Amino acid sequence: MAVPDLRAELESLLLQLLRDLEELEAKRTALNARVEEGWFSLSKARYSMGAKSVGPLQYSSRMKPQVCVCTSEAQNGLQKFWVVRASAQTPEEVGPREAALRRRKGLTRTPEPDPSPALQDPLNWFGILVPHSLRQAQASFREGLQLAADMASLQIRINWGQSQLRGLQEKLKQLELGAT
Repeated sequence: MAVPDLRAELESLLLQLLRDLEELEAKRTALNARVEEGWFSLSKARYSMGAKSVGPLQYSSRMKPQVCVCTSEAQNGLQKFWVVRASAQTPEEVGPREAALRRRKGLTRTPEPDPSPALQDPLNWFGILVPHSLRQAQASFREGLQLAADMASLQIRINWGQSQLRGLQEKLKQLELGAT
C-alpha cells in the first residue's frame, strides 16, 4: 500500500473515530439527563404519595425483568447491544403445567396463582392510580437503558477504531522508515 493511500485511510479512520467520540459524548450527556430526570420524577412521586408508598417494600416478590439486553456480533467482529422487551412466556413455559392426569373428584385444592403471568407493569405495585411523575420516571429510566446499550455498542466501535488507527500508524511509520 502506498504512503498517500495509507495517509488517506488513516485520515478517514481518524475522522470516523472523532465522529464516534462526539456521538458518544452526546449520548453520555443524554443518559445523564435521563437518569437525573428519572430520579427527580421519582422524588416528586415520593413527595406526592408519601415516602413509604414508593419504596422497596412495594416491590413484587415475583419480580420479572421487563427488558433484556441482547448482543450479537457483526461481520467485522464488533459486538452490538440492543434492548428488547421480555416476552410474556418463553418457549419452555408453554405447554401443560402438570404431566400427570388430574382427578375429577377427590381432594380439592385451592388454585395456585399463575407462576408465569403476563408481564405486568411494575407501576401497578404502587397502586392503580399512580402519579404522572412515577410514569415519567419509568419512561426516563427506560430511555436511559436504551441509551446505555447504544453507548456500549459505540464504545466497542471506538475501541476497535483506536486499534485500527494504531495499526495504520505503525504501518505508516514502517513504510516511511523503509523509504528513507
